Amino acid sequence: MRTDLFDFDLPPERIALRPASPRESARLMVVRPGPFGEALEDRTVADLPDLLQPGDCLVVNDSKVIAARLKGRRIGRGEVEPSIEATLHKRLDGSHWRAFILGAKKVQVGDTLRFGSEGRVCFLDQLDAEVSHKDEGGEVTLSFSFIGPILDQAIAERGAMPLPPYIASKRPPDDQDRADYQTLFAREDGSVAAPTAGLHFTPELMARLEARGVSVHKVTLHVGAGTFLPVKADDTDGHKMHAEFGVVTAETAVALNVARAKGGRIVAVGSTALRTLETAAGADGQIRNFAGDTAIFITPGYRFKAVDLMLTNFHLPRSTLFMLVAAFSGLETMQRAYSYGDACLLCPEA
Repeated sequence: MRTDLFDFDLPPERIALRPASPRESARLMVVRPGPFGEALEDRTVADLPDLLQPGDCLVVNDSKVIAARLKGRRIGRGEVEPSIEATLHKRLDGSHWRAFILGAKKVQVGDTLRFGSEGRVCFLDQLDAEVSHKDEGGEVTLSFSFIGPILDQAIAERGAMPLPPYIASKRPPDDQDRADYQTLFAREDGSVAAPTAGLHFTPELMARLEARGVSVHKVTLHVGAGTFLPVKADDTDGHKMHAEFGVVTAETAVALNVARAKGGRIVAVGSTALRTLETAAGADGQIRNFAGDTAIFITPGYRFKAVDLMLTNFHLPRSTLFMLVAAFSGLETMQRAYSYGDACLLCPEA
């Protein structure tokens, strides 16, 4: 499909730079496509228990955002040490990460990048990484001088939260983002972008959902920085998704299949939970345990197998995420329904 079909006007002043407080007070647009036009309802996330039914299953992403944005400089090649900014997006092993480099033309394979010079731990005076591989597009593999938990600590000390470009261009990250840009469910380190639909939940809302008879189940998808990349191809067939690591346990798969067989609906909290479930589902709609990379790219025409409702935030024009919601509720519906708000509860296209 033509990429320009997924374009729309997004006034910059409509982009929220901080979360609503309390989080469940965020606006919620309920979108119900139908044969006579979509029905739109203006609610808040706090109304979610009233919008769901006993037996429904919320599926959330428990991935935790790491401070993956590192600033430093290239050292050891010439007198000039140019500044470097790296955004880590995929862990390869205990000491290697894939990363996007701002100013990639400044680095070559074999270069040493130094991030920070003052460590909060006595033996971590500096964090060095060698560029061990570089793609034509500027993406690199970094081989760090530390390994395992020590490397994780060094990154956490020097890194900043990798805010989306549309926020980062308006203000720098700060300490408040370390709390604001993390969901209630965050447990497994690995994401370099928040699964933002989960940001709206609070313990109080969770208690009300439980009282309503709505169960909560966790999957894992470590969100990569590729989620920030715009679709530059003129046609969606020319866009390549970056792979991300996901997990659906056997226990979760069984629980969801049993609930659905009893009439419960699977409600994906966010595009990450939806893509993980759709990757794990067979053609028969049964969800199976899964652990591995997924690069699923969902565009209109896709047949959804595992998800009945979707709670999601608003997405950028021409993004793979807007393409996904257009596939779920219909492109024309989403083009007419889209206006600024904090979240959407989407029903599938009839």
